[in-house]
Amino acid sequence: MAETTDVKTLLIDTLDGLFHVPIYLQGSLSKDDDYPDSFFTFWNNYTDDGEFYDNVENQVTWNFDLNFYSNDPALVNSVLLQAKAALKAVGFIPDGSGHDVLSDEPTHTGRGLTLLYIQKVR
Repeated sequence: MAETTDVKTLLIDTLDGLFHVPIYLQGSLSKDDDYPDSFFTFWNNYTDDGEFYDNVENQVTWNFDLNFYSNDPALVNSVLLQAKAALKAVGFIPDGSGHDVLSDEPTHTGRGLTLLYIQKVR
């Protein structure tokens, strides 16, 4: 299991090791930035205490949105499903097979996935 500060790093490193495309924090591309041909974005929706023992948290649940955007529509679903399998292999829990996400650029389409990661903290 990943340490608290390493859950985001685990997500990024897993994706980077397979796809070698940029990975951005959702919303960090400005309207003046050029979109890369393909890229991931992620956002940590919440990090909640989970299981308790003797009034001390025993686990933390991380919830992420992961989105993949590309100017090649054929890649959008296949890459997201590959990412799902790779992240599942390192302990993330994907919710379904994804959903369409809007793109700010008409040249790109996107697909998203919600992920959980249950981290033991003691």
